[in-house]
Amino acid sequence: MNNKKSNVVLVTGATGGIGKSIVNKYAGQGFTLAIADRDEDEANKLANEINHNDGKAMVFSGDLLDQSYCDNLISEVQTKLGGVGILINNAGFMSRGDITQTSDEDYELSMKINVEAPFRLIRAAIPVMAKAGGGSIVNISSCWGINPGPNHLIYCTTKAALAAMTKCLGRDHAHQNIRINAVCPNEVNTPMLRTGFEIRGLNPDDAIEKLNQSVPIGHIAEPDEIADVVSFLSSNEARYICGSLVEINGGKAVY
Repeated sequence: MNNKKSNVVLVTGATGGIGKSIVNKYAGQGFTLAIADRDEDEANKLANEINHNDGKAMVFSGDLLDQSYCDNLISEVQTKLGGVGILINNAGFMSRGDITQTSDEDYELSMKINVEAPFRLIRAAIPVMAKAGGGSIVNISSCWGINPGPNHLIYCTTKAALAAMTKCLGRDHAHQNIRINAVCPNEVNTPMLRTGFEIRGLNPDDAIEKLNQSVPIGHIAEPDEIADVVSFLSSNEARYICGSLVEINGGKAVY
């Protein structure tokens, strides 16, 4: 990590499939975790597990739809834990369907979670990281934000916005020793993916097995495989990577 003054990692959507893997990855490396999630019970459970295993974690529960929560989260973490060296904008919302199937509520919710919340958190984090001498931000975008897939208009649009935001920010703040990058996964074996199959009346295990057959490497990603890349991008080994979109797709391109 470029920022030598803060050992704190803030992760949003921390109790989800990818989020939990990211939290555990950093905890295993000795970082202090700021766990941000709207599910306070699950967040406390995750923090307790880390603290019980000689790690350090604190819960900062709240709703990313709340502008005040987003604007003040960085300062709250800084006050209670001493800083924010790494910010992982992991929380996300997936809305399915083409434009005729998309409601105003779908649009507003997706934009607020996938675009506005990262914008507000990054805007608050930049001055804190700059004053401390640097830091790293990793956004979770999607392969579908680079090459949009079918029938996910709002999801693809918001993830494309986050990808563009990442590239702009990576250039704008590299001179402050703040590296901002994004990982762009394809399908990942998470509860969100499985729930999507159930909503469509499919058996999740059967659907995932079918997806596995479509991936050249032989399987869709597991959350740990995403967490490993996130951790790398925030590490000193990635010190020359700024404004990059790293696709994690097992060789499966999106057309």
